[in-house]
Amino acid sequence: MAESSNIAPTGPTGGPAVQPRILPWLLMYSIGRLGIFALLTLLLWWAGLDLWSGLLFGLILSMPAAYLLLRPSRERLNEGLAARRISRQAAKAELRDRLSGDDPAA
Repeated sequence: MAESSNIAPTGPTGGPAVQPRILPWLLMYSIGRLGIFALLTLLLWWAGLDLWSGLLFGLILSMPAAYLLLRPSRERLNEGLAARRISRQAAKAELRDRLSGDDPAA
């Protein structure tokens, strides 16, 4: 297990992985989903649907629209979360090694 803790996570260019910023992508994705929902709901109200029908159909139609339109930000967010998970696992393994006394540097 000590051998695997020496391997540092690498980025897409082959260099060391940098902890990505997740909050901007999370906000962009969340606000984008809400914006798509609001836009479709307004369009459906303008087309003549009543309040509840417009909200319901706006919600249903916004799901596939957001899936298609927000793909780049969703993929960036997933990459950032995966990189954070890998770095946390590496830090946890390193801490376990240090606490068990298997660290050769100690």
